[in-house]
Amino acid sequence: MSKTITKKSLVETIADCTGQRRSEVKKTLQELLNQIVDELGEGNRIEFRDFGVFEVKERAARTAQNPRTLERVAVPAKRTVKFKPGRKMKDVLDREPASEKKSTPADVIATIEPAPRTARHNHDGTPASAREDAQRETPEVHVNAHSFAHAGSKDD
Repeated sequence: MSKTITKKSLVETIADCTGQRRSEVKKTLQELLNQIVDELGEGNRIEFRDFGVFEVKERAARTAQNPRTLERVAVPAKRTVKFKPGRKMKDVLDREPASEKKSTPADVIATIEPAPRTARHNHDGTPASAREDAQRETPEVHVNAHSFAHAGSKDD
């Protein structure tokens, strides 16, 4: 299962790795993203060696079909961005993610830590253990349907 990495989390990671202030990293990252968008908007190709290439592709106009009504719909031509991963990114993507590696039950059990004990309290504010002690001192009372049937009778 993959997780979503946000711009904010990237800023924090980069700031921690480089020792720069988060505000400066945020400005730099935002400017990088702005430049990428501007260049792609002008139809330019952006290449980051080993990372990958962003290219603008033209999609031709076509006719599609609405699946509900089966009506034919004209879809206009548009531009879209294609990303082609670079060599290093391909190598990383071909590796098995750590979260998906096969593990034995012993490996899983070894990673489980017992939950820390916390003080529990009852509704009346007494510690749960004090109430449990009081319950142990109280004798058990068993009531069955026969007891209820005769509880209100005047014959007893």
